Amino acid sequence: MPGGGMENVQLFDAGDKGHGLRATKELSAGDMVFSEPGFAAVVYDSMAAKVCHNCFRRQSKLHRCAQCRFAYYCDRTCQTACWEEHKLECAAIRKIVTAPNANVRLAARVMWRIHKDTGLGTDNQLVAVDKLEDHLADLGEEDLKQLKTNVGHFFEYWSYGSKQHSSDYISHIFGIIKGNGLPLTDQRGLQKVGVGLFPNLCLVNHDCWPNCTVILNNGNQSALNSALHSKRRIELRALGKISEGQELTVSYVDFLNLSTDRKKKLKDLHFFDCTCEHCTQQIKDDLMMAAAESKPSADKVKEVTAFSKENVEKIEAAHAQGNFHEVARLCCETLEKQENVLADTNLYKLRVLSMASEALSYLRAYSEAAEYARKMVEGYTKLYHPNNPQLGLAIMKAGVAHWHAGQIEQGHGFICRAYSILMISHGPNHAITRDLESMRAQTEIELKMFKQNENKYHTMRQEVLKDNSAADKKI
Repeated sequence: MPGGGMENVQLFDAGDKGHGLRATKELSAGDMVFSEPGFAAVVYDSMAAKVCHNCFRRQSKLHRCAQCRFAYYCDRTCQTACWEEHKLECAAIRKIVTAPNANVRLAARVMWRIHKDTGLGTDNQLVAVDKLEDHLADLGEEDLKQLKTNVGHFFEYWSYGSKQHSSDYISHIFGIIKGNGLPLTDQRGLQKVGVGLFPNLCLVNHDCWPNCTVILNNGNQSALNSALHSKRRIELRALGKISEGQELTVSYVDFLNLSTDRKKKLKDLHFFDCTCEHCTQQIKDDLMMAAAESKPSADKVKEVTAFSKENVEKIEAAHAQGNFHEVARLCCETLEKQENVLADTNLYKLRVLSMASEALSYLRAYSEAAEYARKMVEGYTKLYHPNNPQLGLAIMKAGVAHWHAGQIEQGHGFICRAYSILMISHGPNHAITRDLESMRAQTEIELKMFKQNENKYHTMRQEVLKDNSAADKKI
């Protein structure tokens, strides 16, 4: 299986899109096209005390830097592994007492790295960081105002001997971060916890129906000696067959949006007009806004769509507050209103099904959660690329919900299906894939037990549920 360095790709002139990367050989689904360590990365402000600043893993107990009292690490070895990145940052935070926002911290890390490596972090880096496009001319008034504020905070924070830079150059760095910063997730891929800059990945152009996907590998921090740790890195993986000479693409936005909404988001965030086939021909837009097969009136569809849009905002607000009972109530109310009016592929129905399944799983109403998750997966399957990682994660959640509901046959089936997708999108060594492999092995054992003696299996499950409930009460 190809992967690792940059031998599988070639830089080329992609016309109006600027630079691009294309394959130098034929690639198959699941092949790692290349991996790339972050040039610089930081944890979001809101996650600073919840995530390791070295490997970006979420942990319940973290070790705090005794000097700046801002950075947190899994343990001493993780802290030692990060010291080269953190030492100048540590001194800068102590100097101003309070750490600045994530963009300022990232700009500073970029500049420290540029001074150390002259903009080229490794021999495999195809372009220097400060040669990337900044799109400053495309920024609106509010963005320019925020950028000016960030530049001022940067100069208060950053120091590197007697070396100074102009405001224009630092503005250029902030522009590069705004247009090219990649959100980074925790080890389960479930939450965005930071942002990083990956120069080679920045050269891969967008397509709403891409032939590659990018995931974060948080690295292996299990070795006692920090020198033996493998660094966090992104991995670009092929979603299907890619011919030699074919351009490599990733999606900068989630496909589960109407083409007009995707185009607007791409224009607002990345400053280009998407001309991909799926946007130009509005492919699958009809499914995303489809009415039910019962053919309700146009007025009824309009009414329920407006109701759904309003309730989705309420559901998201309740979710942000951690009020899962209210989330579940609003979801059930909305789904009842949508019944026989909106199709199972309708975006508003899918969003409510997803949030309903999550909330009910949290509340341990697993049978109801499993039913909503199943319907969600049916809709996703008709819309997403068959190897899209978002589809794989949704199927995994459906499998877990069915498993917890005691529906072991369906649960095992969903988990196996998710595993086949995530082996392509994430590879065999990712934490999510390893978790799925363990789940697949466990559900296979339980499925055999179920087929041998169904009553014994359900009795065993009830005992496990009682033990879990008792443990929760103690907590």
